[in-house]
Amino acid sequence: MKRKVLFVCLGNICRSPAAEAVFKGIVKQKGEASIYEIDSAGTSDYHAGDPADARMNLHAKKRGYVLTSISRPFNPNRDFDYFDIIVAMDDDNLFNLKQMSRNKSDVKKLYRMTDFSSTGKYSSVPDPYYGGSQGFELVIDILEEAGEGLYQHLNSTL
Repeated sequence: MKRKVLFVCLGNICRSPAAEAVFKGIVKQKGEASIYEIDSAGTSDYHAGDPADARMNLHAKKRGYVLTSISRPFNPNRDFDYFDIIVAMDDDNLFNLKQMSRNKSDVKKLYRMTDFSSTGKYSSVPDPYYGGSQGFELVIDILEEAGEGLYQHLNSTL
């Protein structure tokens, strides 16, 4: 049975596609890509149908990640039932996901990406959309570090 992970940010063009690519890289490196299904979505439909932000793509490529996802809005009726764990990039998106939840079972699947960080340095994955290069690099730094923690968590719970 596959472990199904969904990453969620606001527009699904920067943080969550990067989280998807980074986590795919982590499980591939560990030889476990075949037992994971990894996707991303946004709490809004602002960018539905669009590829990842070109700047995020550029910074991800520098580290060997390829962002292949196409933006889509989170679908509560499908996604809560389908995915084992749903990981929000920040408190606002976590709040929005909780508002879309249908029951306690849905809420139990929700986490923030930084919940899996071992450093505790950041409480969220900041949105780099309106900033410069450093913001995109910081996002990938956080995703790589917290992604390892997420991998450990999933191996101990699923």
